Amino acid sequence: MDAGDERLDPVRNFTLTGFRLEQEAWRQFASAEDSQVIFNCFFNTQDYSHLFIHQQDGARLSIGLDFPQNVRTKVICVSKTAREVVTKENVRNILIIQEVQGEDAKTFIISVSEEVTCPLLSNHGTSRSWAVGLAEEALRFMERQRNEALVMKAQIDGRTFLAYPDAFRDDCLYDNALHDDSFQGDTEGRKWLDTQLLHACDSTIMEWVKLVSEVLQQDSSQLVLDGLEPLPSEEFNFWRSRLRNLHFIQEQLMSSRAQQVLSIAQRAESVYLSSLRDLHTDVQKGLDEAEDVARNLKPVQQELEKLQQMKYHQLGNNMAAVMEEVRLVWIKSEFYCRPCRVVVLLQEICTLFIQMSRSFLLGKDLMRTLGSEPGQKMEDVTLVIWTLNSLKEAFRLCRTQVEVDQRQDGDTRSWDFPSYLVFFRLDHFLLHLQGIQEVFSVSLQLHQLDRTASVGGRMWTDAIQEVYQDFLCHVTVLCDLTCDPTNPDDQSFLKHLSQFWVQVSDLERRLASVLSRAFEDCCISSSGAKLVKMFGFILDRPLIHDQLRPYLVRLEEMVLEELDQIESLFFSERKESDTFCMFTPSHAAGLCWSQQLRRRAETTLNHHRTLQQLDGLRTEWSSLLDSDCGFILEQPVIQKNQQGMLGVNCSNTLHVVLRELRYVSRKTDLELRPNAARLFTCRDDITRSYLSLSHMVSCYKQVVGGVLTEDFSLIQDQLQDLDLNQNLSELHRYTWGSEGLQQQVEQNRDMVLLLHSTVSQARANMDAMTRIIQGWAKLHLLERSGESLLEVRDMEQSYRHIREEGEELLRLTQVNRSLYGAKDSSESWIMYLEHLDDKVQDGLFQLALRSMHFLLDNMNPQSCCTFVTVSLQLRETGSVFEPSVGVGLSDLLQTIISDIYTATSLPLRISVSRHSNYQVSLQQSSDLSALQQEVKNRLLQVREEAERLLTRLDRYSYLWLSDRKRVMQEFLTYSRQLGPEELEAEETPPTLNDFQREINSLNTLREEVDHLDDVILLHSWLQVDLRAFKGSLLSVVYKWRHLYTDYLLHSVSESLQQVTRHCDDDVGPASLSSFPLTETIILLEAAGVQLPDHLSAQLQC
Repeated sequence: MDAGDERLDPVRNFTLTGFRLEQEAWRQFASAEDSQVIFNCFFNTQDYSHLFIHQQDGARLSIGLDFPQNVRTKVICVSKTAREVVTKENVRNILIIQEVQGEDAKTFIISVSEEVTCPLLSNHGTSRSWAVGLAEEALRFMERQRNEALVMKAQIDGRTFLAYPDAFRDDCLYDNALHDDSFQGDTEGRKWLDTQLLHACDSTIMEWVKLVSEVLQQDSSQLVLDGLEPLPSEEFNFWRSRLRNLHFIQEQLMSSRAQQVLSIAQRAESVYLSSLRDLHTDVQKGLDEAEDVARNLKPVQQELEKLQQMKYHQLGNNMAAVMEEVRLVWIKSEFYCRPCRVVVLLQEICTLFIQMSRSFLLGKDLMRTLGSEPGQKMEDVTLVIWTLNSLKEAFRLCRTQVEVDQRQDGDTRSWDFPSYLVFFRLDHFLLHLQGIQEVFSVSLQLHQLDRTASVGGRMWTDAIQEVYQDFLCHVTVLCDLTCDPTNPDDQSFLKHLSQFWVQVSDLERRLASVLSRAFEDCCISSSGAKLVKMFGFILDRPLIHDQLRPYLVRLEEMVLEELDQIESLFFSERKESDTFCMFTPSHAAGLCWSQQLRRRAETTLNHHRTLQQLDGLRTEWSSLLDSDCGFILEQPVIQKNQQGMLGVNCSNTLHVVLRELRYVSRKTDLELRPNAARLFTCRDDITRSYLSLSHMVSCYKQVVGGVLTEDFSLIQDQLQDLDLNQNLSELHRYTWGSEGLQQQVEQNRDMVLLLHSTVSQARANMDAMTRIIQGWAKLHLLERSGESLLEVRDMEQSYRHIREEGEELLRLTQVNRSLYGAKDSSESWIMYLEHLDDKVQDGLFQLALRSMHFLLDNMNPQSCCTFVTVSLQLRETGSVFEPSVGVGLSDLLQTIISDIYTATSLPLRISVSRHSNYQVSLQQSSDLSALQQEVKNRLLQVREEAERLLTRLDRYSYLWLSDRKRVMQEFLTYSRQLGPEELEAEETPPTLNDFQREINSLNTLREEVDHLDDVILLHSWLQVDLRAFKGSLLSVVYKWRHLYTDYLLHSVSESLQQVTRHCDDDVGPASLSSFPLTETIILLEAAGVQLPDHLSAQLQC
């Protein structure tokens, strides 16, 4: 456990504060190996409920799982509120951290409080000069301190402390409540005192009942029910602690203060008086039970302690003694003769022997010798298997004895509980060990390949050596594993083991191929017998033996033919004794020939014995097969694993046995033992039952293992309607050898398959509904057009799509109701509909949320992307936005939001208990309301910026607001426009320079307006189109400019007419004749005004 683990934060902070330490001191303490081990035990397991931290000499921190002894300083106690693993999610809720004093200091506090401080504070003479209420408050504080110390001391000792009422801290207060002389003449005071005492006593009784009930409800089987693997010591400690605690509780209930509580409750006729009396009765009953169980379990504990001191090879012969003590507990104990308790005890005993077996096998070191000398370890594994089977045999004999006792004495109950409840973990461990034993066995056999001689030439020898080298590589992988092979739940080892068997099968096929060709090359029996002798250690492997069977039969025939030839030769030569060599005396030659023939016969007989040894191996294999078959036939067909999931029992072993029986079916000369013959006879039925069970269990796991929260109650209802749980419980009692197994399996399989089909279809419908709902969360109600402007999609099409999918949801819901066979009024169906209704509402919420976020994302000042476009127009009343940035844009966005909510109202409500539509529920969502308000805020912000834009453009407002005729008249009179404060001014007719000034000013203004942006982006998302405004404003500027140029043109025209008529220069209006013609024409040309054709013609004349 890393020192920086988040789960340690509360402990670290409390420790640093309590002991005033630096961070570095905690880091060194938490990083130490001993601390890591203890932290792991406390945080990552359910076995420990308390953790204690204190300071040793030198201010060094120390940690432990038990309260430290002889500690005079304070101790930090970390406690769990429940037996659970501490996670990051529950660490704040499950841990209680408090600071307590060490043993001596704690005892000192209790003694000082009881004997000095509390009596002193209770003495009115001592506290007479104190402030009013100060003594009472100090007394209450000291009482709380004393009670907390007593409670903590009791908890540490595994006992339950029953606190007394605070009103009893002053003995005279109790005396005043009992004697009639007290409060004479003060009726109200007496009533107040009686009420206070009665209320305190009632509260105390309720608290006592609660605490004692918690103690009495504790059960030693809880650890097993929690999935843990307790040892028998846990059972013994539980009952010993329970007995000690109940004695302590009884002593407290018989104390003087407890009798005061009883007296007050009796005097006031309290409603809790019966509860207090029942409490006394329950404690006495619990005490009788604990004494009985603790007394009778003591011999079992002593016997197990003896076994733990023995060497492992001695255990097997002493299993009967342990089981005998368990049987005596069943017979003698009044309270322990219950199947549930004996089963728990036997499970704990099995766990103890599994633990001892794993320790004997040295765990991780078990496979180390597999590549060199596996013989010793194989003997150890065989010893463990024999020892554990001795435990099962002792249980069987003990159960038989209990049944005998039951027949002789009707008072003794039989052990009618199924044995697999006791041995399901042990059987699992045994099967695992048998797999390891087989690994060592095949390794021993294949190791001998290195010691074989040449086989039919170098080619075959190299092939065998190649097989051997590959085998060493495979074995090396197992040897180098870092996991514990004795742990049957270690999936990594099981994975490597499965891969190893695949590799061994491949090696065996290769060996069989090599040996087949070698046997084919054998022309005489002696060479074949030599092969058998060399490779006899491997020929008993089923796969190899099955492939070499034809060659071995042919070899045996060759040996028998050889013996027949020897016999024929002997009798033929015996009749014709004159055929011996003429150069050798006949008797000597006959003797020499007889010796040679004898040696030949002995050699052939040795070959025959070699082949017979194979038959012996086959006999041994037949015996092992019979043992495995007997084991299979006695095992229940199904069982539950540690996680409570249903599984086919002995599936791996059954698969191996059935495979070997398939080999047997090909041989006609092999006689089977009873169990194997029985299994062989019904192998087809068992195979069908196995396949049916595998299919059934797989379907059942898919139904129950993958159960969803929403359909859990509905599935439970269906299981109850089909009586499936009861039927499966009955199937637990069937073994592989039971009669009627196939019929029972088929019956249960049909029900499970029907349930699986129903649930699968219902879940498929739920998946379809989930996809529809998730599709709403991805639906685009709003999009951006190609010009990056807001585009509201065809709402009717979206509405129709949502409405149709809502109708499909209702249809699928009704289909599921029919599939589950649920009634409309059933609670489980209503819960299912409400869950689905929540999912629909969440999907519509995501739809609305996505659309709202679309609005906000595009109205984000940081987006710098056009979202909405408005146009600025110049009207007679001034500049205006179309549509209006105020009402118009607000109405547009409000319409969009309304359309979004309208889409959420289209699906009909799924739940029958919720009457309003989804739109009403979603409009109450604080998240959507907040987003809607944010849209309004951003609209307000852009409106303010639009108003600032209009304010900036108002500098041109005089152009369209001013009266041009009036302004021109003022110009002609005063050569300028009068200011607002000028009422009168000296008349000064304008000159050409004044006209030029005004025209130049208007030209400058025209250029300024012309350079205004065509488009302005407000608040980074509102696009304002100024082109219409610019065009209108330029038109107004041109009108002002034409006002001056038209006047000058009129002046030029008048001057030319006068010249044409040869009029006097002094005749005519002064305003028309005051401007020199030439300069006026030059001014007009400079202003870009072309003279009309008739004026140009007059000038040319």
